[in-house]
Amino acid sequence: MKILKIASIPGDGIGREVVPAAIKVLEAIADVHGGLKFEFVEYPWSCEYYLEHGAMMPEDGLERLKEFDGIFLGAVGNPKIVPDHISLWGLLIKIRREFEQTINLRPAKMMNGIRSPLANPKDFDLIVIRENSEGEYSTVGGTIYQGEDEIAIQNAVFSRKATERAMRYAFDLASKRRSRVTSATKSNGIVYSMPFWDNVFKDVSKDYPDIQTDSQHIDALAAFFVTQPERFDVIVASNLFGDILTDIGAAVMGSIGIAPAANINVNGKYPSMFEPVHGSAPDIVGKGIANPIGQIWTAKMMLDHLGEEELGHQLLDVVEGVTGDGILTPDLGVRNTTKEVTEEIIHRLQAL
Repeated sequence: MKILKIASIPGDGIGREVVPAAIKVLEAIADVHGGLKFEFVEYPWSCEYYLEHGAMMPEDGLERLKEFDGIFLGAVGNPKIVPDHISLWGLLIKIRREFEQTINLRPAKMMNGIRSPLANPKDFDLIVIRENSEGEYSTVGGTIYQGEDEIAIQNAVFSRKATERAMRYAFDLASKRRSRVTSATKSNGIVYSMPFWDNVFKDVSKDYPDIQTDSQHIDALAAFFVTQPERFDVIVASNLFGDILTDIGAAVMGSIGIAPAANINVNGKYPSMFEPVHGSAPDIVGKGIANPIGQIWTAKMMLDHLGEEELGHQLLDVVEGVTGDGILTPDLGVRNTTKEVTEEIIHRLQAL
């Protein structure tokens, strides 16, 4: 019996609704497998936890998380009670940085039964590899002066080590897909970091002669995500550019509620963390209509990472069977509830 120990952090808002739903799905697929078991430990770290304790997680929070095979996160954020820069940097980004989760993966594809807002999406299937540890989201900078003289300085940090690591991850992934890597750049406007990025991309590409490459300026690339998403396979991007592109990818799929993400530790020292893209969605909390597919697809990515790729493929196939039959939540134009979508997925898993 293979036992996977998973730390569950439902977090804020609809995270508390979709994480339990996805856990039920994972337990169902483990039952189908027969030789797999999940052991979940839930942690209540959230904005409400912050109000009570003055921190988003306890001092020994990371020490607790180190012992798990994976971290299954729902959502972080409730700006009405805790500013976003406190909640995110106190939990989500703290885990990413201190657990060296240097790669962020976010796929986007045409899903059966889900209507893209694009007139002719042409069955696109792409994945963005986002450098997840530095770039434009560094903490180097500061402010000086007050009033009309106030100045803010934010330094983007690009190291060859982190840049090359993200690019090699992208090339290795492309070798298992359709053998094409696109680099997101802006070297015609950002005069130091982006030419550096381009040069590292050229150097790395020499080690992968069988992979097709191209480089696109981020503004044009964002447009192509809308007009020609089918042309892309694997895209590698800096922290900021990858963040923007993946929300566009979620949008062209039809709803940000179905978009998954994975924060990968590549050296094996710490667990990786898996989270949907949609955030806490405070406007629909408690209505029972949150789309569970983003969290469930995130569970599929966790299965893949933990060596259960066959189960991951089975799970996504079942999800697409459900969506293909029109069983969808209101963000996708139908009136099924979170519970109804989840139960249908579980029912079909049990029938395998």
